[in-house]
Amino acid sequence: MTRAPAHQLIQLGPDDLADRLAEALHVYVTAMGYPHSTARHRRTLWLDHSRRPGWRAVGWFDSTGALLGIAYGYTGGPGQWWFEEVRRGVSAQGPEAHIWLRDYFELTELHVHPDAQGHGLGERLLRALLTLTDRPRVLLSTPEYGTEPPGRAWRLYRRTGFRDVLRNHRFTGDSRPFAVLGRELPLSPAR
Repeated sequence: MTRAPAHQLIQLGPDDLADRLAEALHVYVTAMGYPHSTARHRRTLWLDHSRRPGWRAVGWFDSTGALLGIAYGYTGGPGQWWFEEVRRGVSAQGPEAHIWLRDYFELTELHVHPDAQGHGLGERLLRALLTLTDRPRVLLSTPEYGTEPPGRAWRLYRRTGFRDVLRNHRFTGDSRPFAVLGRELPLSPAR
């Protein structure tokens, strides 16, 4: 991959992600406040994701070519762990909730390095990524923070029209509650 121009958002292919994986995982663990050892465990998973149908990724680079933000996702569907976990959750809500699991794009990761947050990079990454998919809806999960979640990520999702699909959902193997949010596509133009 060639060096990115100054402060540029670019589409990444699977090989680009593989080449920049250590840097992308550093952004991820730093943004999420996870121990750096978490990156080792996510490495194989992120590479596996890049081979899924409909996989798309975008990155935001600074003037030195350093990665400041990363977003990726793919077409969700039966047999994928996340799909099955969310299906378990929506099953309790009745048949109308299942529409969310038909023909959707899973926004798997969206992270901006803390030093670069607060400048609109997350929204630019989100919008760029979602223009790359032809799915009619998008779903994501994010840690739960009560009825009025604080934080930039939640404000971004609400500002761009995401609504609750599941609240206080427990994924197998994780004791934390998560919200599953969704919205119809396309996104309206930025204001």
